[in-house]
Amino acid sequence: MRIVGGQYKGRRILTSEGPGYRPATMKVRESIFSMLTARGVVFADIRVIDMFAGSGSLALECLSRGTETAWFVEKSAKAAALIRRNLADLKVDKRYARVVSKDLFGVLSNRPDQPFDLVFIDPPYGKDLLVPALTKALENGWIAQGGLVLAEVETSVTAPEDGPIAKMELLTDREYGQTRILLWRN
Repeated sequence: MRIVGGQYKGRRILTSEGPGYRPATMKVRESIFSMLTARGVVFADIRVIDMFAGSGSLALECLSRGTETAWFVEKSAKAAALIRRNLADLKVDKRYARVVSKDLFGVLSNRPDQPFDLVFIDPPYGKDLLVPALTKALENGWIAQGGLVLAEVETSVTAPEDGPIAKMELLTDREYGQTRILLWRN
């Protein structure tokens, strides 16, 4: 897999293989970053968190575009080690990236020092983790007021119509093959 834009454009990143891992394809990543740019996102000015990070490809794309604060939350020690290796291979300054190798729900149980302006969430398919994770993130102040939340889920998942997530403004709901992209503004 390769980075699609920014200073690391064209650089190869390693990804995990096995059940539950499905890094965003180049087409989907290009679409995601086109959506974000069209909505005025200036990557140098935002804090990013990649929940259920997997390979971390989405937050790596943000770092490539100048983001100075990117967190990768990934429970799998193997996947977290791979993210660390990709960061080292790209020579990303350690001040800009933090890999948190813990269960996401444990992390979200605490309040962050500062909320995040862009939240990527790509929960494992078939586990129904989108609503519980985003609810906890909203309740504990992980998502900045006016911040964007981009979810990559299976096409059978629809945007929640009640609860805290339904209070966010749904900006985009698009399908790419077996993947649905949902984009909200908090």
